[in-house]
Amino acid sequence: MNGHNNRNCAIKTVKGDAPILERKRFLEEAEIMKHFKAYHVVQLLGVVTEDEPTLIVMELMSKGDLKSYLLARQLYAVQDPKRQSITLREQMQMMLEIADGMAYLNANKFVHRDLAARNCMVDWDGTVKIGDFGMTRDIQVSNCYTTGKGRPVPIRWTAPEGLKDRVFTSKSDVWSCAVVWWEILTLGKDPYQELDILQVQNNVIAGQVLMPPENCPEILYNMMKRCWNYQPEMRPTFLELVEWILGLPNFTPNQNFPMVSYYHNRY
Repeated sequence: MNGHNNRNCAIKTVKGDAPILERKRFLEEAEIMKHFKAYHVVQLLGVVTEDEPTLIVMELMSKGDLKSYLLARQLYAVQDPKRQSITLREQMQMMLEIADGMAYLNANKFVHRDLAARNCMVDWDGTVKIGDFGMTRDIQVSNCYTTGKGRPVPIRWTAPEGLKDRVFTSKSDVWSCAVVWWEILTLGKDPYQELDILQVQNNVIAGQVLMPPENCPEILYNMMKRCWNYQPEMRPTFLELVEWILGLPNFTPNQNFPMVSYYHNRY
């Protein structure tokens, strides 16, 4: 690229000697990403297939994944008491941006299936965007995606119907979104960190949910519990989540949000 077209970017690749299935899934991720054009979703810039290895070129998210970002901010505050970790307003902005990015994916009939803080990315200015589409699927036909028993499932972020029946919809993504909110409010803790995978699966199927994060406002936890309703159809939509956050007292989104959000520019 030359002149004014210069742009920082990130390169994702798979080793040339990787198993065929791994390389196939890598290209499937690029195929999925090319459909996305939303501010709160990581953008695909191009795919290079002429030589080995194949490269996926994406916009650079210079502050890395959200999980690592949260843990680092917490560590900085411990090392320097004068530095505040993350304010509640910042956390709510992150929650808003994730809900907005997911509202776009939902509107375009894609189910993410692996929404977690580790798969959200943080831009230079702290903006959070949805990333890692290795497990994302188009649900244009049936509005749900059923995976075979051999497919990996991110247990700690997965809704009961995903754990029991391997059925994934936009409503199971809503469940996962609230788990990501929980990660944000705990500054990067692992969900159900005191339990092993089998215990988590059994507890979620039995109807148990995460406890409220320390110092979490009740109004936020109550909405998270709505997202964790055992009945998928009773959970809110992503657009409802965005609208709800925007309507909260004492919260004002950053001034850029109305200009770039899917919520404000979807018509």
